[in-house]
Amino acid sequence: MKPNYRQIAEQIIENIGGKENVEQAAHCVTRLRLTLKNQELVDQEALLEVPLVKGAFLNAGVYQIVIGAGDVDRVYAEFIQLTGLQATTIADVKSSGAAKMNPFQKLIKVFSDVFMPIIPAIIVAGLLMGINNLFGIEFGGKTMIDRYPNLQGLWDLINMMANTAFVFLPALVGWSATKRFGGSEILGIVMGLMLVHPDLLNAWNYGQSALKGEIPTFNILGLFEIEKVGYQGQILPVLAAAYVLSTIERWLKKRVPNAIQLLVVPITTITLTGFLALAVIGPVTRQVGDWITIGVVNTFEAVPLLGALLFGALYAPLVITGMHHMFIAVDLQLIGQSGTTFIWPMIAISNIAQGSATLAMLFLAKNVNDKNMASTSALSAYFGITEPAMFGVNLRFKYPFYAALVGSAIASAFIAVSGVLAPAIGVGGLPAFISIVPGSILSFIVGMVIAIIVPVACTFLFHYVSTKRAKKAALKKAA
Repeated sequence: MKPNYRQIAEQIIENIGGKENVEQAAHCVTRLRLTLKNQELVDQEALLEVPLVKGAFLNAGVYQIVIGAGDVDRVYAEFIQLTGLQATTIADVKSSGAAKMNPFQKLIKVFSDVFMPIIPAIIVAGLLMGINNLFGIEFGGKTMIDRYPNLQGLWDLINMMANTAFVFLPALVGWSATKRFGGSEILGIVMGLMLVHPDLLNAWNYGQSALKGEIPTFNILGLFEIEKVGYQGQILPVLAAAYVLSTIERWLKKRVPNAIQLLVVPITTITLTGFLALAVIGPVTRQVGDWITIGVVNTFEAVPLLGALLFGALYAPLVITGMHHMFIAVDLQLIGQSGTTFIWPMIAISNIAQGSATLAMLFLAKNVNDKNMASTSALSAYFGITEPAMFGVNLRFKYPFYAALVGSAIASAFIAVSGVLAPAIGVGGLPAFISIVPGSILSFIVGMVIAIIVPVACTFLFHYVSTKRAKKAALKKAA
């Protein structure tokens, strides 16, 4: 039966204190995100009884109601119409609640605001690279390309499409970051493209030139030189450059007369930021990025088992707080520096583990609505969207959530010790195996099996223990 989205929106409004209690409203893939005037007016228990509502919580001053992919768009449309509010972006809503955030939360919010809009492009690129990986799998000592040379052209075409988002990643980040920092998005794109201009050396050519001691430079008036080095796949340089660009542009707009702004502001902004990006920002942030990459890699290489156990156990709780967005930047930085990442495979494993624990609740739940929610949420988690599973099922019953953490930790430890790597970010669920380096696919599939079996088994075990304790408590109380 098709949900009555208008009625659901009405019930949500009623249980959050009425439309007068809402300042701003936006939505992401799965959640309504609201800033409320008075949090105490929310009737949490009644809200959780509303159809389609799978969870609700306050995070960093923003009240979030988990509904699910697809349905959230329709509920939001009715919500906006009923409250009379203007549609706003997630960034606007987050900014409204930012005063209640500490500096670390604000930093995480910046990463979230910048990377969320470009995630679809990154995932598409990852999936296409995953399809390309299938061409590289060896059977009997030969790849598909070796066996069927006519596939070479198709492979080259898919490879080109897959690499586009990563080759021009600074342009995507430049657009999103400049928008986040209050600058002109088109100037952000230009800045990002400038950092990957063909006249600048890419990482491979830079390494070759450095070995020969022949790095080309821009000679600036005979006073000093700037190395002709590009920042393909780099995150920190373009983030810092976008912030500087936006700051310069805003400063100029306040001081340059309107009549000549179009002539003066863009050219001055691009020239100053471009000079600073290539002369100062790029070299400094590239070094910082190298240190971060080396630190993360060395830590996991030194104690892969412990690091993976902790990451597997903690990633899902980080999703609850929103702090998981920072790992997108770390993943992309690792891919840009070394060509692969070991973090994203563990993220995919965590999603599978959450889905598996939810699937177990399909058989354990007594309520028909709970069973329906478990089935749809498990499917969603298996394709990378875990919020419905976590908030709608696992956190409600608690023990499935703990079971998922156990399974995620064990499976993550296994794939980390096995050296599983991914050349790109793809769909973080069951399809993730196609985005794994061909030589690691078998180990990753074993990790997926662990992430399915262990959470299901632990959920049944924890349910049995929980039920037994409840019965003992009931008997003791009756006595």
